[in-house]
Amino acid sequence: MSRIGKKPVDLPSGVSASVSGQTIEVKGPKGTRSFKATDDVSLKVEDNVVSIEPRGKSKRARQQWGMSRTMVANLVTGVTEGFKKELEIQGVGYRAQMQGNTLRLNLGLSHDVDYTAPEGVTVTAPKQTEVVVEGIDEQLVGQVAANIRAWRKPEPYKGKGIRYKGEFIFRKEGKKK
Repeated sequence: MSRIGKKPVDLPSGVSASVSGQTIEVKGPKGTRSFKATDDVSLKVEDNVVSIEPRGKSKRARQQWGMSRTMVANLVTGVTEGFKKELEIQGVGYRAQMQGNTLRLNLGLSHDVDYTAPEGVTVTAPKQTEVVVEGIDEQLVGQVAANIRAWRKPEPYKGKGIRYKGEFIFRKEGKKK
């Protein structure tokens, strides 16, 4: 049995959920999110608790059980607290700044990189060497952070580049004479 799937998802105060068919819609203070579950699981909302049960004992039903519960829990977390990824920029002359809705990155390239965040995600640069990506959709927040990081991944010799806050970069020793 799925240890994750067995746990019901509690809905905090101010959050409501409704199920129609295989789609669950969660409304909260930060917005509305929905998730369409596969036919291998059944969704129920009772007394501010969302429970997910597998239909049958097939391997696919057991796989979808835990995954569906995690997706519903992420919907609840997204509409209450939201998700946040923090990036650090390291390197001489590397900096980030906001110009309206566009993030402008100076990363030692021959040109500045302009990145416009998609709808539903806010990107801010509190310092020149920090970028914060926030939103209610965990997948979209992670993808935007990965897209920004992809412009200049941290390199192992000097550690220059864009990294996630707290990320460890394994350093290598350079050539010896």
